[in-house]
Amino acid sequence: MVGVAGIRGIVGKDLTPEAVARYAAAFGVWVKAGKGDEGRGKGPRHRRPAVVLGRDARTSGPMFARAAAAGLMSVGCDVIDVGLVSTPTAQLAVEHHRAAGGVVLTASHNPIEWNALKFVGPDGIFLDQNSGARVVALAADGRLERAGFGTLGDVAPDTDATERHLAAVLRLKAVDVRGIRRRRFKVALDTVRGAGGVIMPALLERLGCRVAGLNFEPDGRFPRPPEPVPEHLEALGKLVRRSKADVGFAVDPDVDRLAIVDERGRPIGEDYTLAFAVRAVLGKGDGGRGKGKTVVCNLSTSLVVDDAARDCGAAVVRAAVGEAHVARAMLEARAPVGGEGNGGVILPALHAGRDGPVAAALALTLLARTRNTVSELVAAAPRYVIVKAKIDRGRGKREGGMVEVYAALKRHFPEATTDERDGLRLAWPDRWLHVRPSNTEPIIRLIAEAPTGAAAEGLIEEGRKLCAGS
Repeated sequence: MVGVAGIRGIVGKDLTPEAVARYAAAFGVWVKAGKGDEGRGKGPRHRRPAVVLGRDARTSGPMFARAAAAGLMSVGCDVIDVGLVSTPTAQLAVEHHRAAGGVVLTASHNPIEWNALKFVGPDGIFLDQNSGARVVALAADGRLERAGFGTLGDVAPDTDATERHLAAVLRLKAVDVRGIRRRRFKVALDTVRGAGGVIMPALLERLGCRVAGLNFEPDGRFPRPPEPVPEHLEALGKLVRRSKADVGFAVDPDVDRLAIVDERGRPIGEDYTLAFAVRAVLGKGDGGRGKGKTVVCNLSTSLVVDDAARDCGAAVVRAAVGEAHVARAMLEARAPVGGEGNGGVILPALHAGRDGPVAAALALTLLARTRNTVSELVAAAPRYVIVKAKIDRGRGKREGGMVEVYAALKRHFPEATTDERDGLRLAWPDRWLHVRPSNTEPIIRLIAEAPTGAAAEGLIEEGRKLCAGS
């Protein structure tokens, strides 16, 4: 499956070493053409354009890392190999080395049989639509200009990337290291045998936390579905109760998303990760520190984030779904904090990318400052219920004909505020419905949120009927 920021597929079936090498070479050609931030990766620190290469813990990672390195070297790019790291660690390494770009081998929360290449620009952000399309076109063309024997790229290891990431998180002004250490939190942690096993225990220990661990070995053999959604966190909830932990954290395999389990062992929903981060960054002092500030999230993010921003005096701006869209909107708005409702927190003071370690440090900062439990923080704000569904697209809709669907929805809900930047989002003060075609499957996704499950289900059902009838 070919997307804007990279490619993904099933190992040995869709995704092969040959495909990885070809796409990595295409990215190298894009880099050598001087795309992105001019001058990066071409100064005195690098004889040739340099590309950071990292991977998560999946079993195919070492094989694909060799293939990607070969592809990059074959077009005359030097490779800075950061090894098995979190995705935000690799993004930070691109900026640290002033590299021309980065390739991260990770299928994020996809099942164990998948892997992927994600392409990072010289600014440490995933490629935008135009740049991603150019890399895909270069790979499809098949006529990549290869380097001769005297201009091939080289490989150099960077074994300090994770340590730099940890140190940078602990230096953040928004992270109350002293306050967290004083509390001596007991934290239950599930890293699903992914890259989080490398960085997350080390972070929590440096913050003075007592850690009860689950699935730390970073061997890529996920013991459960790897996406950190409530239905996959039963074992973590049991660990919280058994160890009498103050909080439970779960990350996805590449550690750019964090989910939270309360002190009773109940998952609170991934959207609260961002809401907690907003309150941690903007909520200190009388009336909060968010006056005149902006929080950016995507169109499918819960209203709990709007409530957190409003309580802190900040406004909310929404962007299309996807980390790169949100990150660039944050930079444009100079937003101090933002992210996505899937547990992805972005703090530009460190870098413009989702970062699980940052999310954990901010959640602990909020707990330390308020001296509330997780369940008390959740109970203090309005509660909402999110319902998600999907339906097959008909022939016309599969060919892009969603205009009739959107028109029918707007006619049916004339009082709603509409946003058509990414599908159609219909919004009311205390609820919303987002309808958007999938970029990778012949389906239409429907997401609704309301104060009650019945109201959210009602919005989904109305949306389903109108989609099927258009």
